Amino acid sequence: MFDLKKINFSKNVYLFLPVLLILHPDFGQATGFWHGLSHPLTGLDHILAMVAVGIWAVQVGGKAVWAIPLSFVGMMIIGGILGITGVSIPFVEKGIIMSVLILGVLIIASARLPLILGMIIVGLFALCHGHAHGSEIPNTAIGITYIIGFAVSTVLLHISGICIAGLLSKTKKLQLLRYTGATILIAGCILLFF
Repeated sequence: MFDLKKINFSKNVYLFLPVLLILHPDFGQATGFWHGLSHPLTGLDHILAMVAVGIWAVQVGGKAVWAIPLSFVGMMIIGGILGITGVSIPFVEKGIIMSVLILGVLIIASARLPLILGMIIVGLFALCHGHAHGSEIPNTAIGITYIIGFAVSTVLLHISGICIAGLLSKTKKLQLLRYTGATILIAGCILLFF
C-alpha cells in the first residue's frame, strides 16, 4: 500500500515545483501575457481561421504572404482594444464562424483576389476574433500584455499555416492545399451546427 507518511516532502517537493507553478491558478495573471497567448488556442474556430489565413496568403502569393497575415493581426489588435473597452460589435460569433467557412472556401478555390480585397476580408474577420479575445480578458490581466500575448499566438498560428502551405506547395501537388481548405470548411460546418 502507498504510504504518504514515508515520503520526504522537503526533498521531493522540488521535483513537482514546475508542475505546481503551471497548475497554480494565479500563474501569469499578473500581466495577462500568458492568458493572451493561450486564448486563441482555446477555440478550434480561432485556430482554424488563423492557420487558414497563413495557408491562403501563400496561395495568393507575392506580397500577400506577409500582408494578409499582418492585416489580420493589426485589425485583431484593434478588435481586442474594442472588446477590452466594452465597445460592442454586432455578430462577433457569427463573424468568427464565417471566417472559418469563407477562408476554407477561398483555399479550396485557390482564390487569388486583389491584395487589398484579401486584406479587407481578413481584416473584417480579424475584428471579430480580436473582439472575442478582448471581451474575454481576465479581470486580473493588464490589457496591453494580454493583447501582446494573443497577437504573438496569432502570428505563430499564421506562420504554421504558411509553413503547411509551403511544405505542401513543394510537393507540386497543389490539390493537397485544396484538401486542407476542405478540411477547414468541414470543421467549420461542424462548429456551426454544434
